[in-house]
Amino acid sequence: MDIILVDDYDVQIGTITKLEVHQKALLHRAFSIFIFNAHGEMLLHKRANKKYHSAGLWTNACCSHPKPGEETLSAAEIRLQQEMGFNTKLKKAFDFIYKVSFDNGLTEHEFDHVFFGTYDGIITPNAEEVSDYCFMPVEEIKNSIKSHPHKYTEWFKIAFPKMVDYLCVIAI
Repeated sequence: MDIILVDDYDVQIGTITKLEVHQKALLHRAFSIFIFNAHGEMLLHKRANKKYHSAGLWTNACCSHPKPGEETLSAAEIRLQQEMGFNTKLKKAFDFIYKVSFDNGLTEHEFDHVFFGTYDGIITPNAEEVSDYCFMPVEEIKNSIKSHPHKYTEWFKIAFPKMVDYLCVIAI
């Protein structure tokens, strides 16, 4: 799969393979999806143990990369269906850039578009992507990240507080 290389303003500057972009720590386009149920609990999923980085760690509902020529929101909707087995309307929240290196020599350097939505139906995760999932109250997630940060993906620990702040602002 090719990944979209971008500049600091999310302007496409090329494409590269998924493995190569993470080996070379190049800035690329990505998205993260946060899903909440009617009780305000957040959907978390545990990454499959076969993932090439951050395997077995808890994170937000879905994360991925749009393909070249694919609009980011459309890509997010498609991947949510492919990975978690459901559809719901997504809304853009914000975007941010982050860079995190992993023990296996790979680096995530992403221009991350963050979306959110609500869902209360049946979830049928793809076992190639997800080993477990749960809905959890936001306060419990905050406390768990503080007491057990090693159980969560690095990007989730960066994006989660930004999402909480964003939701507080739009609730005012």
